[in-house]
Amino acid sequence: MCIDLVWHLLGRAVEQVWVLPRLHFKYYGFEWVATWPGDGMYWHFAALAVLALCVAAGFYYRVSTVLLCLGFTHIFLAEKGAFQNHFYLLCLLSLLMIFLPAHRAFSIDALRGRVAHSATAPVWTLWLLRGQVALVYFYGGVAKLNADWLQGEPMRLWLKGYSDYWLIGPYVQEEWLVGFFTYGGLLLDLFIAPLLLWPLTRPYAFALGQTFHVLNHWIFRIGIFPWFMLGANLLFFAPDWPRRLWARLRQVPYTPVAAPPLAPASPDRRRTVALALLAVYTTIQILAPLRHLLYPGNTSWTEQGHRFAWRMMLRDKKVHAELIMRDPRSGVSFAVDLERYLAPWQRRVIVNDPDMILQLCRYLKEEKRRQGYADYEVYAHINVSLNGRPPQLMLDPSVDLASQSRTLLPAPWIKRLTVPLPAR
Repeated sequence: MCIDLVWHLLGRAVEQVWVLPRLHFKYYGFEWVATWPGDGMYWHFAALAVLALCVAAGFYYRVSTVLLCLGFTHIFLAEKGAFQNHFYLLCLLSLLMIFLPAHRAFSIDALRGRVAHSATAPVWTLWLLRGQVALVYFYGGVAKLNADWLQGEPMRLWLKGYSDYWLIGPYVQEEWLVGFFTYGGLLLDLFIAPLLLWPLTRPYAFALGQTFHVLNHWIFRIGIFPWFMLGANLLFFAPDWPRRLWARLRQVPYTPVAAPPLAPASPDRRRTVALALLAVYTTIQILAPLRHLLYPGNTSWTEQGHRFAWRMMLRDKKVHAELIMRDPRSGVSFAVDLERYLAPWQRRVIVNDPDMILQLCRYLKEEKRRQGYADYEVYAHINVSLNGRPPQLMLDPSVDLASQSRTLLPAPWIKRLTVPLPAR
């Protein structure tokens, strides 16, 4: 996490995403989350990088985990357009770390006596982390069980852009390579967690997972997610593997740590509250990725239910967008200059998502109102090609989007996807 935060600072991502845009897009219900003025976001990221190091070192662990969780969640909520699955995963894990006793051993807090040293931890803490990572994999596989993916799209489209890559370049037009990445990714997502848990298959599953994530990084350049999952796979090994490895490196016999005797369970209010919170969290993590089933239409088209569901690398959209503002009193209409309102990266991302287009339309109307022009209408002409299909209108161009309210319910102004994939 620290490396990713520093990379955002040095690579100007903080400036481009959280500082320069005049308009930031929000998640429903979190419109009140704002970015810091001036240089505040730079200091925010720098502070988070330091806090990430403090958590890793176990330095004032409890305070550091709380501040890291709140601070990282803030940058996540402050810009919907910057959504990435690994950002969401880091928010969840930073929340869980608040409640885990990860500073009881090999930490500055334990070394300096701020907390009682312990060579063991409750087993539920390990299974909680394992379960979270397993859900990412499993739902990533479930999301791939759709008609487009099973027909090789959008993987076929993407591989064509890597003809100059060493090793795979000569074969990017070959169907066997498309099938390898398509079905290999599907099967790995669905089955790697149980294969990592079974000692007999663990070494092979681990090697397969490392190869898969390195290939993902090398070909698709998807940020720190592959490297993060490489490390997360180690959670499925026996809990004492670091001690065993350390003993082997020192060439000394390994002595297993004796588990402390189990204390008899007794009624305790804190225990009951903890179990209830754990049950609520687990239920949300299991059900949230399935909420797209509540919405009609293709999720990759409507985007409703797409986020917070581990739906990764499922869609390729080519978009031609035009927003039309109309004064109902004079009947005068004109096209909106999107470059005036959106940063370059926003112009690529925002037009893919109906909710963010709606936010932009409402912003344009509000800007006119502040200028003394009431009741302007805004219409969106958004032609989208999904996964190689011929373009189709994504939104109803006859609906004044500036007059529509944001809602979690199905949006009637999103048109159904009717254009099929072209025959190969």
